[in-house]
Amino acid sequence: MAILSKFKQSFGSTFSFFTDSWSELKKVRWPGRKELTTYTIVVMFTVVFVTLYFYILDLGISRILESVF
Repeated sequence: MAILSKFKQSFGSTFSFFTDSWSELKKVRWPGRKELTTYTIVVMFTVVFVTLYFYILDLGISRILESVF
């Protein structure tokens, strides 16, 4: 009986988790099309900028190490 009650308690907490998650998802304010487009452009620009920054930094460090060795 202890195993059955333990299983029931475990399953109940899982069900409670999904119920709570669903109620939290109902509270979310999802972005509109314009906001989503703006956020996507910002993220893409940031990724390109950081990629170029590290590429240039890597080239600089490589040249410094080549001249030292």
